[in-house]
Amino acid sequence: MPAQTASTVPPSSSAGPSWRGVLASIDIGSNSFRLEIGQITRGRYRRIDYLKDTVRLGAGLDADGLLSEEAALRGLACLARFRTRLAGIPAKQLRAVATQTLREATNRNAFLARAGEALGHPVEVISGREEARLIYKGVTRLQPSDRQRLVVDIGGRSTEMIIGVGATPLQAESFHIGSVSLSMQYFPDGQFTAERFQAAQIAAGAELEEALAQFSQQNWVEALGSSGTAGAVSQLLAASHITDGAITPEGLQWCIQECIRAGHQDALKLPGLKPERRAVLGGGLAILSTLAAQFGIAALQPARGALRQGVIFDLEERLAADRDPTHHDLRDDTVVDLQQRFHVDVAQAHRVQEIASHLYRQVQPRATLDHQRELGWAAALHEIGMMVSHHDHHRHSAYLIGHVDAPGFSQNQQRRLADLVLGHRGGLRKIDVALADPVLAMQVLALRLAVLLCHARSAPEQPLPNLSADGRQVRLSYTADWAREHPRTLHLLQGEVDAWAKVSAVRLQTVQTV
Repeated sequence: MPAQTASTVPPSSSAGPSWRGVLASIDIGSNSFRLEIGQITRGRYRRIDYLKDTVRLGAGLDADGLLSEEAALRGLACLARFRTRLAGIPAKQLRAVATQTLREATNRNAFLARAGEALGHPVEVISGREEARLIYKGVTRLQPSDRQRLVVDIGGRSTEMIIGVGATPLQAESFHIGSVSLSMQYFPDGQFTAERFQAAQIAAGAELEEALAQFSQQNWVEALGSSGTAGAVSQLLAASHITDGAITPEGLQWCIQECIRAGHQDALKLPGLKPERRAVLGGGLAILSTLAAQFGIAALQPARGALRQGVIFDLEERLAADRDPTHHDLRDDTVVDLQQRFHVDVAQAHRVQEIASHLYRQVQPRATLDHQRELGWAAALHEIGMMVSHHDHHRHSAYLIGHVDAPGFSQNQQRRLADLVLGHRGGLRKIDVALADPVLAMQVLALRLAVLLCHARSAPEQPLPNLSADGRQVRLSYTADWAREHPRTLHLLQGEVDAWAKVSAVRLQTVQTV
């Protein structure tokens, strides 16, 4: 399927030979894939290019959660086209995120590997609440307001709802219902009937019912609809002169009656309705009408921002934090919040963090800032499982990190941090697959040695043993004086050598110098 393009600069023009100051995001949605290229100058956002392809990835999930090869190939072909447009962009200026379909897909890892190859850049899966946070960021930056507002985004397989004030989201949730999934279930053959719409509305209401109190009308004063479904229905209503683009209960009822009158999606000839939207219109209308009824939304106004812009604005903040450590990075705040929530011994975490970073720099002097920060976050959180149980706390820590809501982090990043923390003590075979990544292997080694050197829960005496690497061969060298003064630590180090001897990732040896 050829990509559909809506851009302010023709794709052939390029954003500039050096991509200086340009940021790009890819939203791998359940219905459409979107590429946004933009530039932020003195706080103002300017779109450079926007490409959209109706891929229908979510339609390729079977009852067992397997993504079909046909759907996967559609997605890979789209990402290859995006790669052509992005030729030459520095990796740090691009972020690709995937949403509900790949949250659900049981074979997602295989697809993500192929997607990274097709795009030439890794793809991150984000949680539903993280998706909601980024949607809100995109909306509020492009459409700022101090009023308490409700933002709704109906995607292909999930619906996000956010209440916030200004730039701050107060409540954010993601619900497992979307225009693609509901249309596949209740309008699989494209037939529209009153009975089918009623059944779809009941299903949507059941999924959204738990949010009635949290997102009730008394908690907001204006409502905005972001992205595909809301934008499509808004355009349809405006083009048909039913409303000025506001999505109202009366307008939604008119749309549903027009669908029933047509009888089939192929017979719909409504102004402003794009052909690719017909197959998912029934499910989208059912969700919108249910939202209007259950939450008292008299008028849902179309929003100017969406997930793809939120990703760009979030990327801007990350790059600013990389340039200036005093700049805000939400992930640092999240780590501090998790330490407080799980009553981490912050002093010990800080000691381990400093020693691990020191050792890692010795064996990876050219390590990227991302990998250095990743190790730091793992060290900061390696003991959060102590709140559950002291015994095997590293397993509890890994589980919590892999499953907790962690604003700013993708699910990929959380899984990697979980692997690091799981490997910080005990046998290494439990993370043997993850250790195939040489970067992660060195991070795990640095973290384990740091925990070992701080085993007395106090700062180790200086100078520390020296760590050096030649490929997979790693040497930890120490003086005879240090060995005499630290017999317990030396005993633990021998156990560490034995642990690494049982896996192939690293060959660790200790060497006593004069």
